[in-house]
Amino acid sequence: MSRLPAIILAGGLATRMGGGDKPLLPLAGRPMLAGIIDRIAAQSDPVALNANGDPQRFAEYGLPVLPDGLPGFPGPLAGILAGMDWAAGIGAEAVVSVAGDTPFFPVDLVARLRDAAGPSGLVLAAGRDAQGQVVDHPTFGLWPVALRDDLRATLIAGQRRVRSFASRYAPGLAVWDADGFDPFFNINTAEELAQAEVMAAGAR
Repeated sequence: MSRLPAIILAGGLATRMGGGDKPLLPLAGRPMLAGIIDRIAAQSDPVALNANGDPQRFAEYGLPVLPDGLPGFPGPLAGILAGMDWAAGIGAEAVVSVAGDTPFFPVDLVARLRDAAGPSGLVLAAGRDAQGQVVDHPTFGLWPVALRDDLRATLIAGQRRVRSFASRYAPGLAVWDADGFDPFFNINTAEELAQAEVMAAGAR
């Protein structure tokens, strides 16, 4: 089975952490982005980065840097669209998206997404919370490039919610049990970054 391309969504403004590039913050002795690249590159090929501004700040990673195709920082859906356009340009039928602030995502993410494809081919990742309820994580998904024209029209119309767009296509859900460790723990604050350091130390 051929490997799918992947896009790392790193186009956010990190407003709760004072701005800048969250994925370049240090985690376990190196930039968080380095570990995210390692984790997704073991599952997908090729890999690109969605980020805005000067791409040279990511030059050391050797990845294509894809800006949002629409102005005004429309959010992760714009990054997903950039990934879809890139994937279509290299002849891929779909692209996997991962968040640039979620360093512990599953090592079987891509395989499980492929297995859970909905009728349109769209799949979102999900986990179970402490009460056993399924909670989706829509920045982690498998997106057929055939949906990109509709996504572009959706963004131009001012609609930005990932869940709302995905719900049109009866997405499959690939569900992970946390088992005491949330693989979709994401970092939005300095306190969560400190918590991630503890989690990373425990995982080593």
